[in-house]
Amino acid sequence: MTLPTTPASLEMIAAQTPLIDVRAPVEFAQGSLPGAVNLPLMVDEERHQVGIAYKQRGQQAAIALGEQLVSGNVKQARVAAWQRYLAQYPDAIIYCFRGGLRSQIAQQWLADAGLHRPRIEGGWKALRQRLCQRIDDAARQPMLVVAGLTGCAKTQLISQLPNGIDLEACANHKGSAFGRQPDDPTTQIDFEHALGQRLIGQMGKLVLEDESRQIGHANIPLDFWHALQRAPRIRIEMPLDWRLDQLRRDYIEALEQGYADRFGPQEGWQRMQRQLANALDRLAKRLGNARLQRLQRLQAMAFQAHAAGNIQAHEAWLAPLLTEYYDPLYRYHLEKKRGSSPVELHVGDWESCLEAAKQWGVA
Repeated sequence: MTLPTTPASLEMIAAQTPLIDVRAPVEFAQGSLPGAVNLPLMVDEERHQVGIAYKQRGQQAAIALGEQLVSGNVKQARVAAWQRYLAQYPDAIIYCFRGGLRSQIAQQWLADAGLHRPRIEGGWKALRQRLCQRIDDAARQPMLVVAGLTGCAKTQLISQLPNGIDLEACANHKGSAFGRQPDDPTTQIDFEHALGQRLIGQMGKLVLEDESRQIGHANIPLDFWHALQRAPRIRIEMPLDWRLDQLRRDYIEALEQGYADRFGPQEGWQRMQRQLANALDRLAKRLGNARLQRLQRLQAMAFQAHAAGNIQAHEAWLAPLLTEYYDPLYRYHLEKKRGSSPVELHVGDWESCLEAAKQWGVA
């Protein structure tokens, strides 16, 4: 019986096709395809033993060991997991690293159980290549960059635009030392896959936030990053009080809710405090000892006031963090690039910049 295959295409990612990744958990953790669930043919230790057998005794010995390790009740459990998923998502497609032996075995075992599903030709590697190629192609599209001081709600502006590409969402990290999220940080591979997925269907002009190349644990691919540096920009200017209100919502209220949703109110509250305190510690060299200690005292007092119901108390440490560190740093980089910087098409408040971005998109 010929086992069916389907081409590795961006259309299946755009359609949010359910995918069954039969690679080992360690491979899945390093980077998966959008929409995939990990239901492995072999767990990590089994894969490790088969790999040793392949290196020492060749392919046939490795296949024989794999059949021995994944047999009987173990095999039944693996097939049952695939069956349960397919009962919920009958259109799911199977893949392994290169669309080879592991996905073929999964297909055959399912076929023996009366279920016939295709595998991706070329597997994970082929579809990853197409996602990465989409990013490289996008580097040649017209781009507009939204710039501005910390707290100017650049990400929110991006989210209002159908051609906005939120790099921070792809990285699961807000763009500062305080931007870590309750969920685990995105790997480089998953960041690239999320960006490639977001770019599918966006063949015209793109609007993106002004970012450093590294966002959390991920780096923007180099050609795409160079295109961002050359792109024209608009710059949001908002007063300090407005920005502090924005930061309190983004970095305090939303963060507290995110931790509470994942860990419960009590543990979430403790984790949020540790994260914000650690974020200050990571700026120690740049802030200097005296300034760091002052901000740490203000932050500790804000946590006490927050626990008593006064969440606005965080402005006592956020305000000097902005005016004494982030704002001067931003202006320094702006001045350093003056003369070689891309053209600024518009400078104004948030609403006028949103309108300018919309007009640029349709021009």
